[in-house]
Amino acid sequence: MSTTGPYLKQAVAQKWLELANRKCAVFHQDNARPHTSVVTHQKLWNLSWEVLMHPPYSLDLAPSDYHFFLALQNYLSDMKLGSNEDCENRLLEFFSNKDQEFYEWGIMKLPVKYGNKLCNKTVYI
Repeated sequence: MSTTGPYLKQAVAQKWLELANRKCAVFHQDNARPHTSVVTHQKLWNLSWEVLMHPPYSLDLAPSDYHFFLALQNYLSDMKLGSNEDCENRLLEFFSNKDQEFYEWGIMKLPVKYGNKLCNKTVYI
C-alpha cells in the first residue's frame, strides 16, 4: 500500500461523515468529459450544491458501477425492447418500483465504495 493509503482512508471517512450529516444535496460531477457546461456550474452554484469532482480516467469508478445503473442493467438484461415506447414503458415500470430507501442506500454506499477504491493498492486512479 502506498504511504497515502492511510491518509486517504481517513480523509474519505471524514468526508463521508460530513456528507452523511448534511441537510442539502451534494452533486457528484464526472469531470472526465471534455468540458462541463458553464450553465450547469452556475445552476449548481446558485443552488448552493457542493460539487464532488470525479477523478478523470478512473476506470474503476465508472458511473456504470454505481448502485442505480447496476440495478437498471439487471432489470433490463433479459428484455427485448422493440420500440421507443416499449423502452419508455419499461423504464417507467423500473422507476415506479423503486422506493426512497433504494436510492438512499445507493447514495450512502458511494463514499464507502469510493474509499475502498482509493485505499486499494491495485487501483490505478
